[in-house]
Amino acid sequence: MKKILQIYSNSWKELFVTKNVVLCGLMAALAVVLSMVASIDLGPYIRIGFSGLPNRVVECLFGPVAGCLFGGMLDILKYILKPSGPFFFGFTFNVMLAGLIYGTLLYKKPVTVMRIVTAEFLVKLLVNCLLNTLWISMLYGKGFFAILPLRVLKNGIMLPIDSCILYFTLNYAKKILRYLGMYQKKKFSA
Repeated sequence: MKKILQIYSNSWKELFVTKNVVLCGLMAALAVVLSMVASIDLGPYIRIGFSGLPNRVVECLFGPVAGCLFGGMLDILKYILKPSGPFFFGFTFNVMLAGLIYGTLLYKKPVTVMRIVTAEFLVKLLVNCLLNTLWISMLYGKGFFAILPLRVLKNGIMLPIDSCILYFTLNYAKKILRYLGMYQKKKFSA
């Protein structure tokens, strides 16, 4: 428990480093552009896109607190810029919860296939299949169990694909940022 609290404390401190805030701004801009041009809607309840990749970079580099706040603010910003359907805080909560999960599992840890698959599986199960399906069911009056099978199928198919994409994205993002001098392994004092 003490280790988890230290992770959250260190992540909170990341928000007060100017380079980190600048990088978050760049990642937010990239996420907005990706959400506008790189999203595919497969019916009213399923969307495939790449706008979450900048979120994963922020969560990996700056931890769960930074990732949670970044994801929540970015979700609201993307809705303001390109609304699709009614605004519902449940979806914003889901992005924030995903940020906590990814950040907790990836922050200051080596990027390994097993760690990525574990994070992806937890988010796909808890956030995408359960909570997102619940919110969609509440908002649109569709039966939870009527739309759940298709969402489980989509997330099951996307698990290995998203895991591969995330693995390579995080490894290359760290290399590029290290080369630019914007990322280095650092330790915080307790």
